[in-house]
Amino acid sequence: MAEFKEISPHASNAEKLLNWVDNRFPLSKMYKEHLSEYYAPKNFNFFYFFGSLAILVLVIQILTGIFLVMHYKPDAAIAFASVEYIMRDVPWGWLIRYMHSTGASAFFIVVYMHMFRGLIYGSYRKPRELVWIFGCAIFLCLMAEAFMGYLLPWGQMSYWGAQVIVNLFSAIPFIGPDLALLIRGDYVVGDATLNRFFSFHVIAVPLVLLGLVVAHIIALHEVGSNNPDGVEIKATKGPDGHPLDGIPFHPYYTIHDILGVTVFLLVFTSIIFFAPEVGGYFLEYNNFIPADPLKTPLHIAPVWYFTPYYSMLRATTDTMVNVLSLIAALSAAFVVLKTTLNTKGKAITVIGVAVLIVLLKTFDAKFWGVVVMGGAVVMLFFLPWLDHSPVKSIRYRPTWHKALYAVFVVFFVVLGYLGIQPPSEVGTLIAQIGTIYYFGFFLLMPWWTQLGKFKQVPDRVTFEAH
Repeated sequence: MAEFKEISPHASNAEKLLNWVDNRFPLSKMYKEHLSEYYAPKNFNFFYFFGSLAILVLVIQILTGIFLVMHYKPDAAIAFASVEYIMRDVPWGWLIRYMHSTGASAFFIVVYMHMFRGLIYGSYRKPRELVWIFGCAIFLCLMAEAFMGYLLPWGQMSYWGAQVIVNLFSAIPFIGPDLALLIRGDYVVGDATLNRFFSFHVIAVPLVLLGLVVAHIIALHEVGSNNPDGVEIKATKGPDGHPLDGIPFHPYYTIHDILGVTVFLLVFTSIIFFAPEVGGYFLEYNNFIPADPLKTPLHIAPVWYFTPYYSMLRATTDTMVNVLSLIAALSAAFVVLKTTLNTKGKAITVIGVAVLIVLLKTFDAKFWGVVVMGGAVVMLFFLPWLDHSPVKSIRYRPTWHKALYAVFVVFFVVLGYLGIQPPSEVGTLIAQIGTIYYFGFFLLMPWWTQLGKFKQVPDRVTFEAH
């Protein structure tokens, strides 16, 4: 049993209360470890706002979600009407609903920027592999949460979007039809589906999400934050044992983050009060029409934050499968003819590629589209072991590396735009090129990240006061 810490009888009541709590719960210890004595690099820049903003949006979503659940009815017959009731009759209900719907898109904007920062500064590299894996799990959880929440308004796009996405699971060989039936709870998207999605959206997924966020932060504070230089600040400590290039997270970065929070809230509230639909991107106009199983919208597309992956799904046609088979065959030929692998290694490569081509030809393009869409997210988990660059940060990589990252971002945005648009021949071709580039970017990382002339990484972080 831990010994109780004594306090002077002349201490203030507040100090006595804090001491009483500290003897029973490590409040002061946690405050020191995670705020006042957690030393973060002093050269954080604009991209480091998005971690704290992600926590802010999570709090907004939880609080607004609690108030929405008070009035929402998860019943296919009255779900749409209950949302209209919230918008029209519940005091300030329109504000709560718009905060929640805008917060969903804001969450993905913030998370995408947070992940992009990790990508360019190598925040997934040793010793932060687990931090990155927890972050990717949060992203996956967030996608599930958003998808299930998207069905709840029971509008046209909610209904038909869920119908399309759930039906994708039926493309999985052997277990697909049964899996789709299990997810829907019925042979079509209906009341059973709505109840399942509601329970997962409100209870199950948020619990997992909160646990992963806590694990993400604990893992981060255990190994320390990365910085734009990719230099480990713990390597250079002063006589007091604190990093020379670090500053306490509180008060410096808590004050610093207030700037990011202020700008974010200005933009966030402007959207809520003046353009909550954002031209149909945040709230599609078809979703203001009650779900009708007998009337299919002319064009069905998911919300914007899913559209890059939806584009990859649509881009995986029979032609695309043939192209992938050709690329696999050429890769095997290159390994056999141009590399210094031993005979055994070359034989394994040829056999592996042959098996892959047979599998590509055995299953239809719809199945491979589902694999591509899921693989695009799952691949992120393996990023710490794909990047073999001798330096972490993009600052010290060759210029053409930066060009590769820039093209990657452009293709990701273009894929997102194409996923919203109706299919076209030109759009499909561009999406196919973007999909091949996306996977090539990651799968070829062990090779291209080692090429080129790298700049010398400084021993200490570079910092200019501002």
